[in-house]
Amino acid sequence: MKMLLHICCGVCAVALIKKFRSAGHEVTGYFTNPNIHPYQEFKKRMRAVEVLAEQDKIKVHYEKEYGLKDFLRAVVFKENERCSICYEIRLQKTAEFAKKHRFDAFTSTLTISPQQDQALIKSIGTEVAKKEGIEFIYEDATDLYAESKESAKKRSLYRQQYCGCIYSEYERYQNKG
Repeated sequence: MKMLLHICCGVCAVALIKKFRSAGHEVTGYFTNPNIHPYQEFKKRMRAVEVLAEQDKIKVHYEKEYGLKDFLRAVVFKENERCSICYEIRLQKTAEFAKKHRFDAFTSTLTISPQQDQALIKSIGTEVAKKEGIEFIYEDATDLYAESKESAKKRSLYRQQYCGCIYSEYERYQNKG
């Protein structure tokens, strides 16, 4: 299967690339993450994916435009729904890219993170897939998260400390005094 993998960061991609390749899929990456804040964090994560792409010999397409303004416009006054909006933005763009470039299916590295709402990712991915007419591959891969983190550490890939958006960055520091 020719699969497009939405990649939010190098850490989460490591084990999924290995898993899908070992299952016989042809995996191509797609970096689209308008939620990431600040700009330097966005650049660090994109660079980590570039390094991973070199290491694993995987083709990756990059949305290099810093889309923070559009992300913030989508979530302002809906901060409690920000994760579902964020998942939808990224999965929608991935599905559209996959369909346009004739992939058989798409998936996301979001499926590996135990900090993400897996039921919501599955629901939104399935809905987007139906709307776009392309298959969404969902597998709860949270059991691979520790392995992926360890592998990223051994490879010296940049490892971020929060989900990515300005709200998650705030939540990371708010109770640290």
